[in-house]
Amino acid sequence: MRNHDDESDAMNVGGILIAGPAKGPLRGDIIVPGDKSMSHRSVMLASLADGVTEIHGFLPGEDNISTAQMFIDMGVKIEWLNDEKTSLRIHGVGLHGLKAADAVLDAGNAGTCVRLMTGVLAGQDFASTISGDASLCKRPMRRVVDPVRKMGAQVDGGDGGNLLPLTISGGKLKAIQHVSEVASAQVKSCVLLAGLYAEGVTRVNEPKPTRDHTERMLPLFGQPVEVAEDGTISLAPTDQLSAPDHAVDIPADPSSACFFAVAASLVPGSDVTLKSIGINARRDGWRRVMKAMGADLTLLNEASVGKEPVADVRVRAGGLHGMVVDANDVPDAIDEFPVLFAAACLADGEFVLADAAELRVKESDRIAVMAQALLAAGASIAEKADGAVIQGLPALSGNADVDAHGDHRIAMAMAVAAQRAKGEIRIHNAAAIATSFPNFVALAQSIGMNVCWAEDD
Repeated sequence: MRNHDDESDAMNVGGILIAGPAKGPLRGDIIVPGDKSMSHRSVMLASLADGVTEIHGFLPGEDNISTAQMFIDMGVKIEWLNDEKTSLRIHGVGLHGLKAADAVLDAGNAGTCVRLMTGVLAGQDFASTISGDASLCKRPMRRVVDPVRKMGAQVDGGDGGNLLPLTISGGKLKAIQHVSEVASAQVKSCVLLAGLYAEGVTRVNEPKPTRDHTERMLPLFGQPVEVAEDGTISLAPTDQLSAPDHAVDIPADPSSACFFAVAASLVPGSDVTLKSIGINARRDGWRRVMKAMGADLTLLNEASVGKEPVADVRVRAGGLHGMVVDANDVPDAIDEFPVLFAAACLADGEFVLADAAELRVKESDRIAVMAQALLAAGASIAEKADGAVIQGLPALSGNADVDAHGDHRIAMAMAVAAQRAKGEIRIHNAAAIATSFPNFVALAQSIGMNVCWAEDD
């Protein structure tokens, strides 16, 4: 387990969020921002394509802006089409048109960015150095470094290439069959992106299926991807990506939606509809877990946005109960467990999560940090090496100061938990919310959640 006292400097990002208790039922229809994962991938593929691509529904969080800036630094022209930066036009330079940046490429806090870009940079005929903020520099990178090394790239970095900054010297790559030890869409996507530059057919096998946005999006840019019955993903490079004939539309982010779904489930009398949410099975684990807990969730207006299924999700308050999380749902809900912990703390009975050690190597050790914060707020939660056991309570005591350790999902999860607390919870180092969900507080207030920044109080 990490010692978070040793990491305090890395996690002091500032910002105090004051939350709860809710003053009444949560009501209304809300549109959460575009999907974070797809926003990263759309910028990458559009930049590497021949032609001009328009993207709508882009998430203008700091993580995605870091990805866009990285390509700007390598010679790609990007035009923002509105002040909100949710629509953009990318003038692609082709697979072989990137130029060496004049300085270190800065991924900020974006783990998805740095891991996927490792695959892209492995295929370039120049050297690049990529780094990030203090938190990202502590996250493990060997899982993506090892496969691109096997493909022929030279990668140097701290701890034998496990830690940022990484210097990647690319070139002509050779295809591999990569058997991933962890269920990680970032690892899979890194290998597939490197495979665009490799001689031969690149294949990836995963221990469990993970989000498949890369496989769905590559064909939009003219690159076929095959998925066999046994789950093997194969990519035979065409040596060219092409801008789609139509704009790339990005659905609303299910991870962002989950915060409001949990809040509406917890606050008596609530009735909230989340509009046009991505319901891709590999991102829908949060909804399966909540349904198993007894949540009242209804899908309405099912449709498709590009290659992605979407629906409105109506959430009404209901009696949540404990459960044992199905191990098969863990990869599909990995980003949502902080707020699902909040739901479990206020459910009836015992909630058990295992097989989720991946939570310990996110923006923070999310098992330890959520347990620390929830215990301070009056919850009953016990850490396990790969998960947690939580005993539900009618309400949290609140009247507490907790530390989000600069992790956006911890900060928002604690704001949700506070809606069913007896006293307010002050969440420190919450400014990192801007990395993924800049308008979280405004949307929360729009449906009646009791949350505000300290300077606005």
